[in-house]
Amino acid sequence: MEYTTLGSTGMEVSKVCLGCMSFGSQDSWMLDEEEGRELVERAIDLGVNFFDTANTYSAGESEEILGDVLAHYDRDEQVVATKVRFSGASDHRNAEGLSRKTIEQELDHSLDRLGMDTVDLYQIHRWDYDTPIETTLRALDDAVRRGKVRHIGASSMWAHQFQRALQVSDEEGLARFETMQDLYHLTYREEEREMYPVCERENVGVLPWSPLAAGYLTRPHEEFTSTDRGEHEIDYGTPYHEGPGSEEINGRVEELADDKGVTMAQIALAWQFQNDNVDAPIVGTSSIEHLEAAVEALDVSLSDSDVEYLEEPYHPVPVYGHE
Repeated sequence: MEYTTLGSTGMEVSKVCLGCMSFGSQDSWMLDEEEGRELVERAIDLGVNFFDTANTYSAGESEEILGDVLAHYDRDEQVVATKVRFSGASDHRNAEGLSRKTIEQELDHSLDRLGMDTVDLYQIHRWDYDTPIETTLRALDDAVRRGKVRHIGASSMWAHQFQRALQVSDEEGLARFETMQDLYHLTYREEEREMYPVCERENVGVLPWSPLAAGYLTRPHEEFTSTDRGEHEIDYGTPYHEGPGSEEINGRVEELADDKGVTMAQIALAWQFQNDNVDAPIVGTSSIEHLEAAVEALDVSLSDSDVEYLEEPYHPVPVYGHE
């Protein structure tokens, strides 16, 4: 395993962050408690110390499964991230959003499900257009001051929104967002011009979600059919395989994988691991075999010419993933 410092948090995290959206019973592709336990335990064996979940994943079951497994390990050694914005175990008028009421009650519920007194990274799971960002930041700052949260982060939004949030924190002396979890992979690179200049300037850690483009970068273009899980991510916007240049990028990933004797997924992840914009991609999987392959991708070396070859066919596409 390789480790990196996560933005300005000072925390040392594994360069593979295990995404836990696959834990629970809400959809057919999800892992039950025993299967989730096996995956987390194998991740820890491989050196993974960074886990990402959310209150809305399988209505809170993901947090419960992750918390139950980590309870058998030294809590100090693990870095746990969760999110708030959408409804968790219950659905009512104040179950979602980023009001003070929602943040405080959902944080308490998340901590209960995780079996923890403090979460290392608490992220807003998209922008809330109905709540002033000042209100949201003051509630998050209070959570930090009370010791329930160590660091706060954000996820897919417009760069001007993120910059405004950072400005409010600076003006009001409030905790700042220190991480950005956004959509970024070889066939969707709009964040390079939209969000990443802000992240670099502000020393914000970057945690891409869907680094394998909902499975599109794991198999040849002509063989691509979306999985049930992939549909969940494709629903956020234009399917990744329809962008101009995507088919050629897919073919080049396949070609490099064949040349190096590795899988297409490992090439796509190696591009993430060696990318200066990225701290740790969120690798979501329901397979121990795929988890092991993701970790092995840390050993796949891409030359500058390899990276240029992979990136050259890309053409800009409309920004999406924010809703």
